[in-house]
Amino acid sequence: MQDSLFSFDAEEPAPRPAPSGAAARTRAQAAIAAQAPDPAHQALAAELPSLLRLGTSSWNYPGWTGMVWADEHPEAALSKRGLPAYSQHPLFRSVCVDRAFYRPLTASQYAAYAAQVPPDFRFVVKAPGLVTDAMVRGEDGRGLQANPAFLDPQLALQEFVAPALEGLGARLGALVFQLSPLPGPMLGRLPQILERLRAMLQALPALRPHAPDGVMAVEVRNPEWITPELAQALRETGATYCLGLHAKMPRIGEQLPMLRALWPGPLVCRWNLHPVHGLYGYEDAKQLYEPFDRLHDVDEETREALAKVAIATTRAGHPAYITVSNKAEGCAPLSIAGLAQTIRTRMRQTA
Repeated sequence: MQDSLFSFDAEEPAPRPAPSGAAARTRAQAAIAAQAPDPAHQALAAELPSLLRLGTSSWNYPGWTGMVWADEHPEAALSKRGLPAYSQHPLFRSVCVDRAFYRPLTASQYAAYAAQVPPDFRFVVKAPGLVTDAMVRGEDGRGLQANPAFLDPQLALQEFVAPALEGLGARLGALVFQLSPLPGPMLGRLPQILERLRAMLQALPALRPHAPDGVMAVEVRNPEWITPELAQALRETGATYCLGLHAKMPRIGEQLPMLRALWPGPLVCRWNLHPVHGLYGYEDAKQLYEPFDRLHDVDEETREALAKVAIATTRAGHPAYITVSNKAEGCAPLSIAGLAQTIRTRMRQTA
């Protein structure tokens, strides 16, 4: 598209004036049309396990035009009105609501999401940082002081679990407590923090009576958490370990022992960032991959490992939730299509 800006081989049409007034408001409020389903994706989806739900991290990306959206729309419009179109994609049966990490959502906000998707759709939701971040942070992300609400059971219930259950109901898939990186001094007190985590999880209500497919999961951002003690605490409280595929964590093969220690059980995975970007490469990946319209760094190792775990999990009768970020390979919809193809191939080989 940039080449056309400097091409004099053809006469360029005169630019259209920007809409204003009522015309601008009408365009901003227009419904988001879904891209017509790809027959190949429909056939692929029909072969995947019914207990497997794939999805992306959020859904507000203009670069997905032609894959998810039929027409171009600004990010703000997609964020507000793109979910119904997103949920029509044959391979998308879930989505991760990342925004809940930054500010707790109300039951009515969750209910509004639930009303926009089919009955078989399930949400993966991140717990608010108010509860899962050990530090109170400034606008630049730097830790300012210890967070007194860290792993507080009452706040976890009041600000996260209760409104999510009430609003999403049966469309609730996984509630993920993503524990932000702990500062060095806190890592030295990991056994005490683990007991606080255990106490919080024990105080929370069971999800299954209200959400039949509901799973409580804990994601960590310090490798030091990966211990038999964490696995035991999760087992005792009915929670599971969330595979957090992020550069701050070991590769998937080094995290799988946590799932083996909890076997048999559900799978929750958030495939966030390709390891080539290093410990602090999230913003670098964003700048490199935008507008997230193609694959840049295909990670076959992760696809193969996830396919194996997803098949084993669903064949054992447990739900599997895998959500993928644009920063994993460059374009989440294409990553999901590639992962789905890998799963289908392995299923055929092991049938």
